[in-house]
Amino acid sequence: QVQLIESGGGLVQAGGSLRLSCAASGRAFSNYNMGWLRQAPGKEREFVAAIRWIGTSTYYADSMKGRFTISRDNAKSTVYLQMDSLKPEDTAVYYCAASPHASTVYTNRVGYLYWGQGTQVTVSS
Repeated sequence: QVQLIESGGGLVQAGGSLRLSCAASGRAFSNYNMGWLRQAPGKEREFVAAIRWIGTSTYYADSMKGRFTISRDNAKSTVYLQMDSLKPEDTAVYYCAASPHASTVYTNRVGYLYWGQGTQVTVSS
């Protein structure tokens, strides 16, 4: 069992930046591939970014490449999402998720077993 708690969401103007954090507790954090996904009102939950358990490989949705950066600190059991050049269409609830399948990094919600409660990100135009 892994418990995930996101923080760092808020209201920001277009072009601004936010840094989300996800603190994990429970079973060994370093065993899990981690992902960020988001869900806007009336839309499906979509993949944002993921990072392999060892932290050597990262993956991004096309619309986030070059603007978002995922990283992790296994010593602190925390994964981060640095979001720059934010756009109004980035407005959504952002979820942190953990996948126990170390050999596969999922770029959709399938395979993520544990989820945080979400943190709201609102980008004003």
